[in-house]
Amino acid sequence: MSKHLLKGLHSLQFRTKITLGMALMLIFSGLSIGLLLSAMSSRALLDEGKKRGMALSAGLAFRLAEPLLAMDFLQMKNLIDNTHHQYGDVLYIFLTDTSGNVLSHTFSGGGFPHDLLRVNRDSRRPQPLLLETERGAVYDFNVGIILGEKNLGSVRLGLSRSKMDAQIRQQRLISLVGTLGVVSLGIVLALWFARTVTLRLNRLRESAEEIVKGNLNVQVGVPLEKNCWDIMECAKLDCPAHGDTRRRCWYLAGTLCPHCRGKEYPLKIESCRHCPVFRYNFGDEIQDLAEAFDVMAVTIKNHIEELTEREKTIARQQELLKTIMNVTPDFITLQDKELTYRFASKAFCDYFNLNEDEVIGKTDFDIFSERQADLNFHEDKQILLTGHSLAKEITFKRPDGQRWFHIVKVPVADQDGGIMGLLLTARDISMLKKIQEQLIQSQKMEDLGRLAGGVAHEINTPLGIILGYTQLLMDDITDQELLENLQVVEKQAKICRKIVADLLGFSRHSQSVREAVDLNGSLREVVQLVEHAFSLKGITIIQHLDETVPPLDGNKERLKQVWLNLLNNGADAIGQDGVIVVRSRRGTGGQIEVSVADTGQGVTQGNLNKIFDPFFTTKQVGKGTGLGLSVSFGIIKEHGGTISAQSPAPVEYLAGAVPPFGLSGPGTVFLVELPPREVVY
Repeated sequence: MSKHLLKGLHSLQFRTKITLGMALMLIFSGLSIGLLLSAMSSRALLDEGKKRGMALSAGLAFRLAEPLLAMDFLQMKNLIDNTHHQYGDVLYIFLTDTSGNVLSHTFSGGGFPHDLLRVNRDSRRPQPLLLETERGAVYDFNVGIILGEKNLGSVRLGLSRSKMDAQIRQQRLISLVGTLGVVSLGIVLALWFARTVTLRLNRLRESAEEIVKGNLNVQVGVPLEKNCWDIMECAKLDCPAHGDTRRRCWYLAGTLCPHCRGKEYPLKIESCRHCPVFRYNFGDEIQDLAEAFDVMAVTIKNHIEELTEREKTIARQQELLKTIMNVTPDFITLQDKELTYRFASKAFCDYFNLNEDEVIGKTDFDIFSERQADLNFHEDKQILLTGHSLAKEITFKRPDGQRWFHIVKVPVADQDGGIMGLLLTARDISMLKKIQEQLIQSQKMEDLGRLAGGVAHEINTPLGIILGYTQLLMDDITDQELLENLQVVEKQAKICRKIVADLLGFSRHSQSVREAVDLNGSLREVVQLVEHAFSLKGITIIQHLDETVPPLDGNKERLKQVWLNLLNNGADAIGQDGVIVVRSRRGTGGQIEVSVADTGQGVTQGNLNKIFDPFFTTKQVGKGTGLGLSVSFGIIKEHGGTISAQSPAPVEYLAGAVPPFGLSGPGTVFLVELPPREVVY
């Protein structure tokens, strides 16, 4: 039963609960107070009746003293009858002497009731005694008649209680009616109070429902009659509170009031309590709750707008990043700690003929062959465990030919520094490999041409002598068989001379096409060509190119061959881990200077004068032909310039290499000086 009652109470509306609770409290309080007051008033009426009866008895006893002493029965009778007739609630009065004899009484008809003489006989303690008679309850008073110290007798007076009871009932009725009236008025006031409170709470509930629906433009608080800028007569338009009618200024941070500047709610509320704006606009707890609710709605709205804008920005950035990742021809993938793919670029998917959905959430064992996946797994696990990146070159055989890729695998760390995944980038360097092969082949052909030219010059002289003497012998020999043999020798000698002429033609350079050359541009192209290959050996190329260097007349491809030779020589001198510094600048005499300095092992002073000689090399057997610097020397000379070498390299040419790279050797610098282009007006 109690559970059903509690459930029924919980299902009541808050307004009903307030009204019912206050009504019950009023009824309980009213009835309790009414009953208490009724009891108190009843007791007071009874006490008042007793006091009145005692006063009547005492007064009558005083007046009867003289007639009793004189034994004037007529006067006694008159005094008793007058008192009896004067007060309607006095039922009887009788007078007795000291012996208990009745001297006078007011009883008539049925005679004197002698039973009264046996009760309430002690006149020394005049206390009323409640008696039940035929005429109802009666308070019997016994008051002694004393003159001086002599007891003359006693007066007995019977005061009816029915009149007192009637007054008590009337008083109780009035008290009940008054209590019910007060309770009814209290219930009416409780209804009004509950309606006032629940009306404001309903507004809060309706606003909460609107917020749940997504409407954050609700306002629960009562609009102010005067805002803070009106009360303070403030004209600071840049104050956050100026013009904001939905939030009170004490809820806003950064307001420009002198007492709360720089403080935020709730730290500023203590200083705001003494502000006239606060005292004028601050309401009760419900109003404070409504205003806080409005502040919450506005704050949530602003926060949602900020989050929405951030989400849009992040979405745009993600879309842009994804677009960049998909447009780039490089392979880009991201794997988590379990080596499961979380991202794969379009180039990666297209190369392996896969869709993005076929890669995301999969591992290498789902994509590649078991052998390749196993190799990748152990390699990737090693990177995740050690935290060291990996760079390597691999090759694939494809139907369209062999493909080379430069692969870099980098561990990805989270905000706490822990490794959370693996980033892979792979670039197709097949074209670069082809260009490198072409350059190598070109270098070989250049060296071969030099070699052929030298050999041809050496062979051409004895071959001419052989051909000359053969022709002389043919003029003097008459023996036909011997003449035919000499003719065979002459023919083969001419064939050899033609071959030598072809070799000389191969070794000779054709006339170069001269044009305006951007020196810095040619240097950048060559650096870009070899930078990747050098980085695999730990060799860094630093460029200090003066953008004010003027163009020069020359053959760009021939000059690029010089820069390539110098860079390759520097890399060979370093071997592993070092720096090459490429610099261009204007010389003091108007010349254009190009320096290529390395941190390699350097060149001895004895070899510095030989390094530009053909076929001279300090490299190991099979590592060079000794023609690279000789060819470079010839190309620079064709352009009207000079080339020289210094070892150890002066520090000024290695500026930028120390620190952070340090020097692994004394180093060598090749200095090229070229004339600027002549401008024709």
